[in-house]
Amino acid sequence: MQVKRIVANFAAPEPARARTFYQEVLGLELLMDHGWIQTFGSRTEMTLQVSFASEGGSGTPVPDLSIEVDDLDAALDGMKAGGFSIEYGPTDEPWGVRRFFVRDPFGKLVNILAHV
Repeated sequence: MQVKRIVANFAAPEPARARTFYQEVLGLELLMDHGWIQTFGSRTEMTLQVSFASEGGSGTPVPDLSIEVDDLDAALDGMKAGGFSIEYGPTDEPWGVRRFFVRDPFGKLVNILAHV
């Protein structure tokens, strides 16, 4: 047996509110839309990971989701322009990533990062 995909599912009273954050700012594709569920992702192959943590590193809370991007400054600018609340960073962490934490439209804490 081989795991083929891992999907993070979050309860959201208005799934359409995810579009600005996940599609317009982060550039994910809308892969499925049934009204009651919207799935964003990429049709290209991505690395699958599941993490379990007692803290988020550097004394931060554990984020609900981590998203690696190729241009952290562009992601930060897009989040600010979209009116999303930056809760930590941006900062260079001792383990080799630059990151910031932001709240998505549903209050989920998202760790946006790039390897340096």
